[in-house]
Amino acid sequence: MKALAIDTSNLVMGIAVVDGEKVIGDYTTNLKKNHSIRVMPAIHDLLKEMNMKPADLDRIITAKGPGSYTGVRIGVTVAKTLAWALKKELAGVSSLEVLAQNGKYFNGYVCPLFDARRTQLYTGLYGCEEGSFQAVKEDRLALRSSWLEELKRLEKPVLFLGNDLELHKESILEELGDQAVFGTSADHNPRPSELARIGMGKEPESVHHFVPSYLQLAEAEVNWLAAQKK
Repeated sequence: MKALAIDTSNLVMGIAVVDGEKVIGDYTTNLKKNHSIRVMPAIHDLLKEMNMKPADLDRIITAKGPGSYTGVRIGVTVAKTLAWALKKELAGVSSLEVLAQNGKYFNGYVCPLFDARRTQLYTGLYGCEEGSFQAVKEDRLALRSSWLEELKRLEKPVLFLGNDLELHKESILEELGDQAVFGTSADHNPRPSELARIGMGKEPESVHHFVPSYLQLAEAEVNWLAAQKK
């Protein structure tokens, strides 16, 4: 099975092409540039380099969030459009689950995180259970202080991953001390090849019913709901 993986859910943009268990193409950038302009040319160029056409694909895989509202929408929209137009399978994977894979060999828990503003985090907890690396605590929107207190009670090392880590590192160290471990610079970028690997094992979803995982309403939606109550 050949698959195309697309991740625009955060600042990092990643595109990968896999053939079964083999990664045949992988493209990643970590730049503050417009994903909506760059993602389709990146897909085109990578497929061309692989001597593949879109019709050669069997499945489209996308990072479905959480993350940047705009970024998540771009990736999901492109993936749904391709899957529908090409009549291909569609699968979605948590953006946090993809990032967590960078710590899958860590002897402890892995905590991927994205900044959600107002001292909130998009986060979850992953680790090895029953012989496989999986979610230990489900993805969530959490207040940083409450989440760190919860992690402290685990009394095990926790590896923190994410490009937004510097915004929260001081608070993490204050609460967890030596229990906290931080990934190196190369560990903080989610890898599209990992997105592809996970997505190959997911059940395909209906293109028309597939929705992003934002974990909270957009600010515009919150303001609109507040206005309706008035």
